[in-house]
Amino acid sequence: MEILVLLKQTFDTEAKITVKDGHVVDDDVTLVINPYDEYAVEEALKLREAQGGAVTVVSVGTDRVEEALRRALAMGADEAVLVEAPAGADELTVAHALAEWASAKQWDIVLAGNVSVDSGAGQVALRFAEVLGLPHVAAALKLEVGDGKAVVHRDAEGDTEVLEVTLPTLVTAQQGLNEPRYPSVPGIMKAKRKTIARVTPAAPVAAATVVQSVFQAQQNRRNTMIKGSPAEQAQQLVQLLRGEAKVV
Repeated sequence: MEILVLLKQTFDTEAKITVKDGHVVDDDVTLVINPYDEYAVEEALKLREAQGGAVTVVSVGTDRVEEALRRALAMGADEAVLVEAPAGADELTVAHALAEWASAKQWDIVLAGNVSVDSGAGQVALRFAEVLGLPHVAAALKLEVGDGKAVVHRDAEGDTEVLEVTLPTLVTAQQGLNEPRYPSVPGIMKAKRKTIARVTPAAPVAAATVVQSVFQAQQNRRNTMIKGSPAEQAQQLVQLLRGEAKVV
C-alpha cells in the first residue's frame, strides 16, 4: 500500500507569538509538526504495519521544514519530500504545488490533518484532493481500510457519521483518531542519515488571497477588587456588570 501524508510545520502551541513590522517573528520560536498532521502520520504508520507498503511524507516550505520531516521519519515514515514554497504562497498555491508533485505517482490513500493550529483554515488537503480528483472525507475519528475501500467514522459537529469511499481517497485526521507515537532513539538516528528529496514546482499557481496586515490583539484588562460582606460584594458586582461592562 502506497500511503502519502501531507504535513505542515507550525508553531508549538505553547510558543509566544510576536508580531513586528506587520510580520510574525519566528526566528526563536519552536516549530513542530502540526498536531493534527501527527495523527495522520501515526495512522499512516498503523496502516503500513497492518497491510505493508510504504509511507511518504511531503511538505511545502523552506529549509526549516526539514525539522518536521525528520521528526516524521523518526516516527517511522519511509521517505520524505520537501517542495520548495513558491513566493507569496497561500493555501491554493500550496495545494497545487503538492498536487503537481504527487500526480507523478499512484497513491492508495492520502492522509492529512483536519486543520492546522496556526491558520485553522483546513483548505490545503481538500483543495489537493479536488485538484487530483480524489474523493475525500474530513475529520476522521476512526479509519478502516480493506478490499479497495475505506470506511471512515467522522466527527460531524459532535455526532458521528460513517462513510464508505473507494480507494484512492484522501482522509483528514481529527483529534481522537489515535495517539501518536514518540520517536525511538534508533528511529531518530536513522532519520538523521536519510536524504530528504527536494523539488521545485514547475508551474506554481498564483495565490488567490493577499494578507493585508498582521497585528497582535490589544488586551485592555482592568481588575477591580470588590470588598465588603458577601451581600455587599454581590450588589457591587451586579452594578459593575450593569453599569460598566453593559452585560446585564
